[in-house]
Amino acid sequence: MRILVLCTHNSARSQMMEGWLRRHLAEAGVAAEVRSAGTVRTRVKPEALRVMAEVGIDLGGHRSKTLFELPDPWNFDLVLTVCDAAAEACPAYPARTRRLHVGLPDPSGRPLAEWRRVRDAAGRVSAALAQALSAERWPEEDELRRAAGVE
Repeated sequence: MRILVLCTHNSARSQMMEGWLRRHLAEAGVAAEVRSAGTVRTRVKPEALRVMAEVGIDLGGHRSKTLFELPDPWNFDLVLTVCDAAAEACPAYPARTRRLHVGLPDPSGRPLAEWRRVRDAAGRVSAALAQALSAERWPEEDELRRAAGVE
């Protein structure tokens, strides 16, 4: 299974979700390749690195990238958008690709407490997605949005 997390800048929310998904899917025994990308390449924000390190997830080797920098960018089983702008700009994927959207607030320019709140919401979404996939079912968007607890 190939999973893509897509956000506008691939600098915070998508990076955090990628880190969480790698952890939760491995813990659930779900074999998956997890990637993240943005519609625009920037840099991974230091706040994202810091708050993820607080929960034992190292994003130090991550870099911001666009969809077109990924290997085989049109062949994902699931595309998860985590910001509204990316959901609107997300390109058309083949019919077999499942798309889900869970809009997480942008913590950029906010205090670390907001970064932690978004990090924890991404973690809950990731855990719910991993749980569903380990039960061999696709979650509904509403299920993931409820798990996020931010809307």
